Amino acid sequence: MHLVQVLLPVYDNDGQLFSRDEFARVRRELTDRFGGATAYTRAPAEGSWEDDTGRVHHDDVVVIEVMVESLDRAWWTTYRRTLAGRFRQVELVIRATAMESL
Repeated sequence: MHLVQVLLPVYDNDGQLFSRDEFARVRRELTDRFGGATAYTRAPAEGSWEDDTGRVHHDDVVVIEVMVESLDRAWWTTYRRTLAGRFRQVELVIRATAMESL
């Protein structure tokens, strides 16, 4: 089993806030496909990353996660590209961790 986490920006690169409907849409899509999803939307997580020039960038992100039996890498790659376009991002992070339910 895998835990897949989708990290979505709260703001686009111009500082425009995404509507809550955008996050609800992703949660709905993942629930429809995988039977459930958890969205952490009440307090955005704060992230930072360094680009190739050494400049540090800061992001507020919403995390939406699902548990899946098997990892369909092709589907997740396509979905990541779709979300990157929808959220106007050059790159968007989707990560998976092997897990076991206790």
